[in-house]
Amino acid sequence: MKLSERQERLLKRTFLDYQQTTAFLENPFLVQKAEGLYYWDVEGKRYFDGIGGIFVASLGHGHPRVMEALRKQSEVLCFSPPMHGLSDIALDFIEKLGEITPGELNYAKPFSGGSEAIEATLKFTRQFWKQSGHPGKYKFVSRYQGYHGATFGAMAASGTGKRKTPFEPQAAGFLKVFPPTYYRDQFSSWEECNRFCAQMFGDVIESEDPETVAGVIVEPIGNTGGIITPTDEYFQIIREICDRHQVILIFDEIITGFGRTGSMFAAQTFGVTPDVICGGKGISSGVIPLGAMMANEKMGDVFLGPPEDDVNFAHGHTYAANPLACAVGIAVIDEIVENKLDEKARELGAYLAQKLEGLKDLGVVREVRGKGLLRGVELVKDTETMEPFPELGMALKKTALENGLLIRIDPNWFAVAPALIAERGDIDVLCDLIRKSLMSALERVSA
Repeated sequence: MKLSERQERLLKRTFLDYQQTTAFLENPFLVQKAEGLYYWDVEGKRYFDGIGGIFVASLGHGHPRVMEALRKQSEVLCFSPPMHGLSDIALDFIEKLGEITPGELNYAKPFSGGSEAIEATLKFTRQFWKQSGHPGKYKFVSRYQGYHGATFGAMAASGTGKRKTPFEPQAAGFLKVFPPTYYRDQFSSWEECNRFCAQMFGDVIESEDPETVAGVIVEPIGNTGGIITPTDEYFQIIREICDRHQVILIFDEIITGFGRTGSMFAAQTFGVTPDVICGGKGISSGVIPLGAMMANEKMGDVFLGPPEDDVNFAHGHTYAANPLACAVGIAVIDEIVENKLDEKARELGAYLAQKLEGLKDLGVVREVRGKGLLRGVELVKDTETMEPFPELGMALKKTALENGLLIRIDPNWFAVAPALIAERGDIDVLCDLIRKSLMSALERVSA
């Protein structure tokens, strides 16, 4: 893609996410429009969106039902005064969230994105314990390689070193354990490895003193570690540990929520109900910024009381519960529920996994991971030594774009998350583009 002098000048006046502008300018990518499963760049070239923008466009781009909801709400109310009250459409959205969450997770607070939802949950959990007779509970245990957002608290809970180093020192009270993939080669089975790694949460809580630990926060499927997919038992063990030590279990479902894994939430996919679910990304199909914190009613009740007790949740954001965003969120949920797109994701996801398994004939795929329409493929130099192959991932970043394909690519793995509206034929197109791009990348690395 050739950029104009103006475009280059303006690119140098902003910041790109996690990449150097000079490197970006060597292989620039500027989008102009999107529809359904595709993007078009400023030169008119079409790209298959195999990752929903970034796990966001759950219903594809410009879904008619969602756009109509946005239009209708814009004619009535675009903003409500947050220091004075809520809009009626926000209450409708809160009710809608309560209808789809597992267990008693009916206490909801909408925000304008996943990082806000995580940040609010960390504060909510600490304040909950202060008002519940356990004021010393302030620490959180999460995982290395986990990612929970870019704001300071969310970043402290994350386990992605290089993304955090420039901003250290971090906020106090955040501890980490390793994900199952870190130890997998040291155990005879994946199941045994997961048992060991789940128990580490208990070891840390006991070593720190349970009266100082407020919560455990995990992504049911870890994105930045390579679509790390633990066993059901892993979460059952963590749930029991949290119950035993009076620790709040928080699921970061910003990527996995809203039909992505074959259920409305990954909590249902894995059969374990947390105390809090954080949602974002696919909740609005990328039409407008939206996130939400969904907590157990028993936690919410602790924030109710006479005004003189001053127990209200001491937190807020200007665009939290925005009427436009809430209308969009309702439309997305209704579309998923009415058309059983979560069930469809389970069935279509099995087909996607089968197609990705077929890439093993190239000799550079160690494992295909994930659930539903969230899948990851780990790349290796060969399947005997299982040595990582970062050069291949770097080459794939270029060949995928050249072939009109957008997927999430790390040097040692790549991820796909096509929209829930995709059909089998779309999965075929996606996987053909992946194979073509991977083969081109292998040729470049070999050369």
